[in-house]
Amino acid sequence: MTRFRFVNGHVATQGGVLPGAEIVVDGDRIASIGTVEGSADTIDLNGGWVVPGYIDTQVNGGGGVLFNDRLDVDGIATMAAAHAVYGTTAMLPTLVSETPDKIARALDAIDEAIEAKVPGIVGIHVEGPVLNPARKGIHDPTRFRDLDEEMIAVLTRPRKGKVMLTIAPERVPVATIRRLAEAGVLVSAGHSEASYEQAVEAFGAGVVGVTHLYNAMPAMQQRVPGLAGATLDDPRPYAGLIIDGFHVSAPMLRLAMKARPFDKLMLVTDAMSSVGAVEKDFVLHGRHIDVSGGKCTYTDGTLAGSDLDMGSAVANAVEQLRIRVDQAAAMAATHPAAFLGLSHERGALAQGLRADWVVLDAALKPVETRIASAEPVAA
Repeated sequence: MTRFRFVNGHVATQGGVLPGAEIVVDGDRIASIGTVEGSADTIDLNGGWVVPGYIDTQVNGGGGVLFNDRLDVDGIATMAAAHAVYGTTAMLPTLVSETPDKIARALDAIDEAIEAKVPGIVGIHVEGPVLNPARKGIHDPTRFRDLDEEMIAVLTRPRKGKVMLTIAPERVPVATIRRLAEAGVLVSAGHSEASYEQAVEAFGAGVVGVTHLYNAMPAMQQRVPGLAGATLDDPRPYAGLIIDGFHVSAPMLRLAMKARPFDKLMLVTDAMSSVGAVEKDFVLHGRHIDVSGGKCTYTDGTLAGSDLDMGSAVANAVEQLRIRVDQAAAMAATHPAAFLGLSHERGALAQGLRADWVVLDAALKPVETRIASAEPVAA
């Protein structure tokens, strides 16, 4: 067993925030969390924090690698390593609207990465291609298509990790949504023109998430609430928020906080290959994307994912949502773990869960990331 004795700061455990704690680790699990006795072999947090490892359900790339371009174990490992520096201990590499053959290859690549024990890989997010062209965002609409039996078979085949699928629910029959959900696919609504009624019907059929709330969907109107309004009104789905200062204004973020159950809100980065990379600009589906000032844009001004890391997302959430650090950490760890059905092993500092955590300095910048059974990653 290994003992980690943190003092002079804050440790965000499942039972509450402690001023210090001794975390005993046995293998890859937390054996116990207790008070610190004595002063020997302690780690001085200097006013900083220990929080559960962050879990990101939307990661398009990192470390100079775009998942669409590197459907192999090495590329996936590079992405995971880049995000680990910023506190992410589990993630879903995300495929931006691709052809059926590339979707199949991406699913197989994630299986291979999990089999190879790449730290932090817990599944895949297939974003598109069953999206609404009117809300395409940076996705290439020439790749959009309906959900046919071939694609359903690929998506519902047993996998080693979680499979998340973003669809425009107005393009998929309710019976098909139910079929995907019953097969274990985590269906999320996004890039959509769905009406309020269509969205609520989809939630009832098995849509359990809303991909980047407010973005790539119509603005709410007094008589036409749409998908955004349905998400604020209906307590069932989890909703991802990109808090980078560009995607959503702070008042709209706070509105979501007031309207929705707190435990159904998740932080996501929608990160591109620029995170953790020296060369920031990149190419997506043949289009050059400019990255400057933390913002990823195409030549026409369209946002193209983000240059956001989860460490910054947590700090931004504290500032823009006006919440406590432990609440922001829950949005980045506890809530996405529940969404993924992984609360039995991740998402909190508690006895029996994986020993995944992030040490933050007093300014909430990640200092060190620990992923159970892997070497600690220093920022």
